[in-house]
Amino acid sequence: MVHRYSSEKWLKNASCDFAQDSIRANPWADDVYRRARARGMRHPQAVQVLARAWCYVIWRCWQDETPYEPTVHRGAQRLLSAA
Repeated sequence: MVHRYSSEKWLKNASCDFAQDSIRANPWADDVYRRARARGMRHPQAVQVLARAWCYVIWRCWQDETPYEPTVHRGAQRLLSAA
């Protein structure tokens, strides 16, 4: 794990708040969080992993100029098809 000594704390706090709230609202986010916890991470670390995953999703939506659609999100589809 890379430790950063300087960061945009407001951006980190905002993304972690968003990620933590998404755990209850999105099955994919809950799965990412639970797998991080199963790997031995504490709650704050697992939320940061989830926030980073959301950043990848948001970046892809921005680059493709499309809104987030859970039916198109491959991670969410993989989770739903396994259930």
